[in-house]
Amino acid sequence: MREAVGPESVPHVLARHVSHTVRRVLQSLPAEERVHAANHILESIGTLKGAQEWVDLIADGPQHLLAITRQEAPGVFAVRPGIPLSDTALLTNSPEDPSLGFELRAELATADRVDLLCAFVKWHGLRVIERSLRAAHERGVPIRVLTTTYIGATERRALDRLIEDFGAEVKVNYETRSTRLHAKAWLFRRNSGYDTAYVGSSNLSKAALLDGLEWNVRLSSVATPDVMRKFEATFESYWNDPSFETYDPRADGGRLQAALAIAGGAPSADRGITLSGLEVRPYPYQRDMLDRLQVEREVHDRHRNLLVAATGTGKTVMAALDYRQLRQRHDRDLRLLFVAHRKEILQQSLRTYQEILLDANFGESLHSGEIPERWTHVFASVQALNARALDRLTPDHFDVIVIDEFHHGTSPTYRKIIDHFQPRELLGLTATPERMDGRNIQEEFFGGRIAAEMRLWEALDNKLLCPFHYFGISDTTDLSAVEWKRGAYDVSSLSNVLTGNKVRAGLVVKAVREKVADPSRMRALGFCVSVAHAQFMAECFRSAGFLAVAVSGETPADQRRQALSDLRSGALQVIFSVDLFNEGVDVPDVDTLLLLRPTSSATVFLQQLGRGLRRSDNKPVLTVLDFIGQHRKEFRFEAQFRALTNLTRKRLLDHIEHDFPKLPSGCEIVLEEKAKHTIMANIKDQLSVDVTTLAREVADYGERLLGSYLEESGRDIKEVYRGNGNSWTGLLRRSGLMNREARDGEAALLKRVPAFLHVDDPWRVDAYSRLLEDDAVPYNDLDKQGKAYARMLFFQLWPLGGVTRKGFASYEAGFAALRKQEAFRSELRQVLAYNLAHTEHVPIPLLGLAGDRDIPLTVHASYSREEILPALGQADIGGFMPGDFREGVKWCESLATDALLITLEKDEKDFSPQTRYHDFALSENQFHWESQNQTSETSPTGLRYQHHSDKGSQVLLFVRRYKTTDIGGAQPWMLLGPAQYQSHEGSRPMAITWKLKHELPADVLSYAKAVAAG
Repeated sequence: MREAVGPESVPHVLARHVSHTVRRVLQSLPAEERVHAANHILESIGTLKGAQEWVDLIADGPQHLLAITRQEAPGVFAVRPGIPLSDTALLTNSPEDPSLGFELRAELATADRVDLLCAFVKWHGLRVIERSLRAAHERGVPIRVLTTTYIGATERRALDRLIEDFGAEVKVNYETRSTRLHAKAWLFRRNSGYDTAYVGSSNLSKAALLDGLEWNVRLSSVATPDVMRKFEATFESYWNDPSFETYDPRADGGRLQAALAIAGGAPSADRGITLSGLEVRPYPYQRDMLDRLQVEREVHDRHRNLLVAATGTGKTVMAALDYRQLRQRHDRDLRLLFVAHRKEILQQSLRTYQEILLDANFGESLHSGEIPERWTHVFASVQALNARALDRLTPDHFDVIVIDEFHHGTSPTYRKIIDHFQPRELLGLTATPERMDGRNIQEEFFGGRIAAEMRLWEALDNKLLCPFHYFGISDTTDLSAVEWKRGAYDVSSLSNVLTGNKVRAGLVVKAVREKVADPSRMRALGFCVSVAHAQFMAECFRSAGFLAVAVSGETPADQRRQALSDLRSGALQVIFSVDLFNEGVDVPDVDTLLLLRPTSSATVFLQQLGRGLRRSDNKPVLTVLDFIGQHRKEFRFEAQFRALTNLTRKRLLDHIEHDFPKLPSGCEIVLEEKAKHTIMANIKDQLSVDVTTLAREVADYGERLLGSYLEESGRDIKEVYRGNGNSWTGLLRRSGLMNREARDGEAALLKRVPAFLHVDDPWRVDAYSRLLEDDAVPYNDLDKQGKAYARMLFFQLWPLGGVTRKGFASYEAGFAALRKQEAFRSELRQVLAYNLAHTEHVPIPLLGLAGDRDIPLTVHASYSREEILPALGQADIGGFMPGDFREGVKWCESLATDALLITLEKDEKDFSPQTRYHDFALSENQFHWESQNQTSETSPTGLRYQHHSDKGSQVLLFVRRYKTTDIGGAQPWMLLGPAQYQSHEGSRPMAITWKLKHELPADVLSYAKAVAAG
């Protein structure tokens, strides 16, 4: 109501009385009846003399104010979207749906930030929303766009206009080796928190926005917060991925136009050949291999190394990148010899080095009659490096020698080159270290080592290999009585069981007919255990109507070549082989593998698989048929499935049970029920391998050194320590190889040995090992750094300060007790030596990087809580114990250091859909982290995070993938190193982006990103 005005007004006393009455009556009614009641009262009042002029009725029914329409630009009104901001919907461009173009215009009018991810951008699509984009730009709305050169569909002028007219930031993926982006999605961020997104089939094109048969789902931060969170995290990961490069029309227009022409199928003659002028960066899987190569050189002082990677994965690129790094490390030019056996390989390799070194004049050829002038960087054919050429070159003439297809190294022509030169660095490249003649190049030339081998899941994630469909077929063949020798089935005994087994051969034929799409057109390889087995299988397949032959090392070379040629042409459908095929089996169209030779060696399994994983336009998928029989208890399925999946043993069991829910794109593993139970039972048996079985095996090998036993048996070190209280010392005693009696307190210390399986950086291994020697320096006589390492070792042995809570009175008392434990100290030194020999990351000392803080930690090494806190001065005898710490953050005031301890993947009981998108790597040197819930941006802690550089404090990031290890116990954290504050969003919690001083190791990046690589 309103108060009356004028001489005819009702007295104020009446107004106050009516107001009080109305309020009392209305408050007593349900909300939905109040409007009707109020209008009834007002109508009654309106009958009073003079009241008609000042009584207004309430509108019929309550209404919610949805939007205030305003004109943003000529013809552009900020209208409310057809779908409420808090709702989800499916848009199909049907007549009853609002068009996506209309919805996008409405969303743009109220957005405060806009992100767009689409495979291609078209001019006509941009035109549909151009006025809304211009209005958003004039309001200062940041717009980010990610797109690609996919099939050449993007139009350059559309991208140019996005940047020049609408102020957008645009990044382009120029990748042509495989289609890297199919997603189409919009994200609209609002300061109010009412974020929305569209995910579906629509690129930025006219058909997609208006009249195409397109489906798009509308998401909302209110209705689907977890999905929105994943969207944001994934977009940020893509945005920071170096494969998406910032596009500047003036600088990059020509490059974009050329890339679009190539992707659209322009003839190669139209493309031109020029150096790109851009720094070539390794893909994550390549960086991982280069890192491991660097470990071999810097940690282990090994300078003859073998790099193994499948054909088509860029071995030459890795060699060139490695050469570039070596020049930078030595801070000078290095003389290079690159050797290959074909002119085409040498020409392409020279071109690759020129691109990566950004030097069109780099390199000279020694082949096809060409003779170098300078002999500084030589690309030579093996034929041209004859005796005369070698005589003019001293053994140390070249600093770096790279030999392509190194599996030829056992031949006389290659051998004379290898024997003549003594370079600083020798690098061998190959896809297949095993030869058809059975000789093994890593054993002959590299001490049995492969410096770096591509991990299968990395290659699949990066679309370098053909996806596979693996079928585990139940097989009734009983192998439990086949003789077992040195970690494998005896070949002769196994051949006797499989050769002539017509029931099994019939099962193989039946599986081929059921699982292969068109058996008459398949190109298959079958791996057999012996010549007799291969010949038997070929005969069985011929009897079944297939075109099949058997080949082996005994088969004449011309017959082997003819068989491969026939397989390529389709004149043969299957070749059965005894040995692993070498690079001569370069048949990319091989689409079927028959695994007829059981192997628990991951190396052999992957090399067999590699023969069929070459990408080919004629092969959408590789079919793998594996036949799962009844095996001896010593046989282990675990190795091959872990090689396929990159899963720990316990998690592998869960994935097998649930039919492998998470595999690289396009890949499937399908196990028949009986085969599934066989594999799971086998892995469970290995999980619970009892100490009696291990002790019997240790006695059989007769090795007293842990490393020697592990090498001979092929067991993983974790298997020795998996059981409760298992130890190498205990196994030696049980096997009769150690007579020394156990000391008091030994059993408790031996239980702590598994807690040291992560210690792999050279400085810590050295410090701990010296403290474990018979003549170790007393604690009080150690220098400052030595005492810090001693405290870390002390708490790693006794997390609560000693055997009981009271513990030792001093560190020296603890180490005095340790000196009496000879057997324990010997075992722990062996474990540390084994760890160091198998380290995969280049250590970077934190000492000196942290100013005068003198923290004894190493970047890219892993640490337990019991080591981190003493290293940071946060644990001491009689004071705060590491075992008391339960938080994920620690402010170390004495060192002015914040330690952030991050667990990426929570255990099932802690997991919720959104937890994966709290803490994750954005790129090689950026990390997204969420603070504790109580930390606000204005709190002392929040302010310290934001201004740590100015205030003189530092931030150290530690990260681990899981909470627990595969054998129980807490998983250690890897130190990522110092981090610099970049930006943050939100408060309570704060979502902070940190910039890392050191790039993440490639293998850590692969699991730390919000989304998988590729």
